[in-house]
Amino acid sequence: QVQLVESGGALVQPGGSLRLSCVASGNIFNINGMGWYRRAPGKQRELVARITSGGTTTYADPVKGRFTISRDNAKNTVYLHMNSLRPEDTAVYYCNADLTRFNGGVYVRNNDYWGQGTQVTVSS
Repeated sequence: QVQLVESGGALVQPGGSLRLSCVASGNIFNINGMGWYRRAPGKQRELVARITSGGTTTYADPVKGRFTISRDNAKNTVYLHMNSLRPEDTAVYYCNADLTRFNGGVYVRNNDYWGQGTQVTVSS
């Protein structure tokens, strides 16, 4: 089965930086888009950034100019470089993948693969 595992979340001071990582593993044929979403307590999950297989990126307005999403296709890994962190960035950050897997001689594409989440806390 396909698994997405995030890492890198931590407690950081305002203005600090973090790099989140997400590794996809399993019977993967191809990963199309990958992205980062976040959910703060009492709020809906929201898009942070996405990146296509070709490297085209999309960012939510609150993180533009501060966060950078990248990927290493050979390692099935997506990163989120976060700079100038603010308290309002505090949330659980989730990795998402739109991918095609190969199983039992069948190719199946699904865009609803999620990691378990990693906690980012920005506080003095």
